[in-house]
Amino acid sequence: MLILHSSPDLLRKSDVAVLSMASNSSFAPPKLSDFILTERLGSGTYATVYKAYRKGDSREVVAVKVVGKKSLNRASTENLLTEIEILKTMRHPHIVQLKDFQWDADNIYLIMEWCSGGDLSRFIRSRRILPERVARCFLQQIACALQFLHERNISHLDLKPQNILLSGSVLKLADFGFAQYMSPWDEQSVLRGSPLYMAPEMVCRRQYDSRVDLWSVGVILYEALFGRAPFASRSYAELEEKIRSNQPIELPPGARVSKDCRDLLLRLLERNPDARITFAEFFTHPFVDMEHMPSAESLVKAKELVLQAVQKDQEGERSAALSLYCSALEHFVPSIHYETDRQRKDALRQKVSQYVSRAEELKALVASDNRLSFEEARTSRDVLREMSRDQPRLLAALEVASAAIAKEESGLDDHEALDVYQQCLGELLLALAAEPQGRRRELLHSEIKSLMTRAEYLKKHIKMQENQRDVSLDREPLADSVRSSCCLQ
Repeated sequence: MLILHSSPDLLRKSDVAVLSMASNSSFAPPKLSDFILTERLGSGTYATVYKAYRKGDSREVVAVKVVGKKSLNRASTENLLTEIEILKTMRHPHIVQLKDFQWDADNIYLIMEWCSGGDLSRFIRSRRILPERVARCFLQQIACALQFLHERNISHLDLKPQNILLSGSVLKLADFGFAQYMSPWDEQSVLRGSPLYMAPEMVCRRQYDSRVDLWSVGVILYEALFGRAPFASRSYAELEEKIRSNQPIELPPGARVSKDCRDLLLRLLERNPDARITFAEFFTHPFVDMEHMPSAESLVKAKELVLQAVQKDQEGERSAALSLYCSALEHFVPSIHYETDRQRKDALRQKVSQYVSRAEELKALVASDNRLSFEEARTSRDVLREMSRDQPRLLAALEVASAAIAKEESGLDDHEALDVYQQCLGELLLALAAEPQGRRRELLHSEIKSLMTRAEYLKKHIKMQENQRDVSLDREPLADSVRSSCCLQ
């Protein structure tokens, strides 16, 4: 496995800082044949990063990391050059691109993609906390980059907000410093990374592997949502004590996050790496929802689904058409966020508005179609309840089902109503498996079908509301807030 890490002594500052950051260096930047190096953006023991312009008509802006050869021994210099060549082949929209590298008698120069938006740490500090939807949008981009790395057996080992850069509203993983080949079970002799974001197994100097990146993602998500890392401390001693503790991670009291978000956070922040969420589970987790991440494929998928929806609609299959319209909207909305051309974005938004209107009409028609069957189910439910007096657990599950229906019909909290539906359906399915043949089993089977129909209908209603809200969560306002946050010093 190729494991990439950023040495803590290499560069403590972000590779790319804000445009307004002034250089306080008293030393002239080095000369590079194809670039004009300007202000110094940051420096560390082994490297200094400069903003630079490519010579010629293009005037392309880049960041140049200058690594002094005298600080490296011959073996590490050769390793660095070898791994740079590997990194040059990596092209991904959410990974800072290594455009080129050069060297002379004194230095090695890494020519990196320029990101004008500063880093995620500065963005979070400027906003204090991020709404769950914004945090999720950022998380999807981090997950996309990690999936690309994971498929190539590459680990970062120093994920933190300071190493995640912003280019507009696009996140890019950065600071892939030195690299070396190692077995995933080789124990490290040097403590690397930032303790606040490092998995406990790294700090405790036990064996560790790529799963430490999942812990770091959990810390980043936690900080984005709550404004501080879970191990935020006043001193290093306090930090070390928290890291070495066996106490499970808990969310802040009164934390208001969705069920899926809470589940992902706690599974990422599992101290035991063997019990931690796996990469496969992370990439398919419903909160990450990579299937609906804004991408070039979003519009293609949306068009395919909406064509099927229109066909079902014309054939009079209302329920199937509604389901397909909802599925199409789940891809249309990300396609709006992905589109950068304002005119095309506006055209997509108008199309989405039309499809939402038709879906709302179908929803009312389907509700009318279901009303009679729901009334019949209510009568059967009363009979089933009477027949279940000798089964306390089944009776309790039926009471929960009635509570779910009441919550749904009140319209006060659709998410809570859906949770109650899922709870009672779990119990009723267990009861159905144990129920012998007979009238009660038939009624129980019908009740489960009716409740599933209600739950699916409610799920579509929730998703449609989310899609309508998501249309307003456009990338321009987010990019504007990124730019404004970068002006805060």
